[in-house]
Amino acid sequence: MKKTREIASPRQRSKGTKAVTHRLNRLRKHAQPGREPDGPRASEATKQDVVLDCGWGRLLFAQTFSDDDKLLSELREEAPSSRDIAFYVRDPHVLLSRAPQEIFLDPSHTYRLDLWTYRANTRRTRGITIRRLSSEADGEGINRVYAACGMVQIRSDFFSSERDERSLTYFVAQDDASGEIVGTVTGIDHQRLFNDPDRGASLWCLAVHPQARQPGIGEHLVRKLAEHFQARGLSYVDLSVMHDNTLAIGLYEKLNFRRMPLFAIKRKNAINEKFFAMPHQSYDALNPYARLIVDEATRRGIHVDITDAEGGFFRLSHGGRSIHCRESLSELTSGVAMSICDDKAITRRMVSAAGLVVPDQMEVGEDHQAIQAFLEKHGKLVIKPARGEQGRGISVGITAADALEEAIASARQVCDRVLLEACFEGQDLRLVIIDYTLVAAAIRLPPRIIGDGRSRIASLIEKQSRRREAATGGESRIPLDAETDRCLAEQSLDLDTVPDEGMEITVRKAANLHTGGSIHDVTDTVHPDLVDAACRAARAINIPVVGVDLMVRDPALADYVFIEANERPGLANHEPQPTAASFIELLFPGSRTAV
Repeated sequence: MKKTREIASPRQRSKGTKAVTHRLNRLRKHAQPGREPDGPRASEATKQDVVLDCGWGRLLFAQTFSDDDKLLSELREEAPSSRDIAFYVRDPHVLLSRAPQEIFLDPSHTYRLDLWTYRANTRRTRGITIRRLSSEADGEGINRVYAACGMVQIRSDFFSSERDERSLTYFVAQDDASGEIVGTVTGIDHQRLFNDPDRGASLWCLAVHPQARQPGIGEHLVRKLAEHFQARGLSYVDLSVMHDNTLAIGLYEKLNFRRMPLFAIKRKNAINEKFFAMPHQSYDALNPYARLIVDEATRRGIHVDITDAEGGFFRLSHGGRSIHCRESLSELTSGVAMSICDDKAITRRMVSAAGLVVPDQMEVGEDHQAIQAFLEKHGKLVIKPARGEQGRGISVGITAADALEEAIASARQVCDRVLLEACFEGQDLRLVIIDYTLVAAAIRLPPRIIGDGRSRIASLIEKQSRRREAATGGESRIPLDAETDRCLAEQSLDLDTVPDEGMEITVRKAANLHTGGSIHDVTDTVHPDLVDAACRAARAINIPVVGVDLMVRDPALADYVFIEANERPGLANHEPQPTAASFIELLFPGSRTAV
């Protein structure tokens, strides 16, 4: 018997049609906040010409402006070193036609989360606490995160100034172990700010420190803000994200944000230049260390010619002067100075003659008894190739003869000459010296992971490596090699161990950033004697730009031993210190500063 085709009843059709119609009406209503289709720009109760100071710049809510002339006039009031944003611009093509030399269409997508259908996540965070901003110290922590992410920072007087805080909400992610702020997000309640008839909100400045160890910090911050606004009875949360920020877009789509046809306009200024000016050829292929310097040169009006992007080479020209660079290594550094830094044994002899404290050292030869005697004398050794960079082939804290042989073999894969050095227990301090003056100082910590009670150490390392790679443009990753195995074995662990939740594990002893280490700024607290030692080392080598590595008990104390000098220090690792600006000033004294 044939099956009869089920036919929806009129009542069923009506119900479905009404549901679809309701959703479409809501979509139309919220497509342009503050404006009904074919209706007035805003309700009479809505405040007009709304501008909100966010510390890094101002947000101009375009739907509250009565005409484009007022909006343009307000954009022209942008303060120096700030980034103002006109958001919810209904007809951006019309506004652009009014001032094409002054403003540009921001190449960002807008996404929206519907709070009526949002479901909170019950999974708790591990190792971090998400909370409201509560002190000026939190504000300083936010700026450290912004600086590490290359974002415009909040001016120093913002959090202490008198202002209406009802519409602005800051959440921070705090590392439970270190107490440091490792992430932040800002929310704006449109209802409280200008009596928004759509009861909307927006999310701004989601940022997670590139060296944060815990996974999922960005997702937890977004969820916290969404739940906060949901509890206030708001309808939606909007955000603006760069069109090519695939990681962020992936997160927002995972949380059910959807694209919206909304636009933002910004002023053509030095901060925004890369978004509206013709980009340098091969710019995207540069690593972060070269890109930082190229950006600074471009802001100063210095001509940039990228000669080999993959290698980090570029030529800077200004006036009648032209200098070829490879990241922070320039033609001002002589071949002699570079060769001194290249050989760690020679570097040690040069700085020792200048009066610096150096560790006991010997070169590995055929005399195995001498090697064993050196180990017995010092008890703990550092093994390193005489020539090499980026931490390759270095083993730290060797105490046993069999481990010593393995470490020597590992170092010989990098260089035939291998050095043994007395191990100085302490912290790895990098001092960046430019033009024989300290520009930045930072403690470098070896890579560490935090157990979650479920994952193997190998999995935790892989997750952290992916985050470090993403944050550094592929420059940092924790190797899974013999040195990692040895470091874990000393703690009675291996790659298959599942550590307890919250257990912190050092997976390598070398603190090099290219092998997963992290960096923590101490420029304001470093002891003057350590600064003096680093400057004397630079003068002894006669090198204008150098990263001097010392082992110290504490950066605030005077005792140290010299480790090595790097002729091409990574300046991007030390923001917000003005490393790139100091480098460009060295190359082109008096060059125009950014406006």
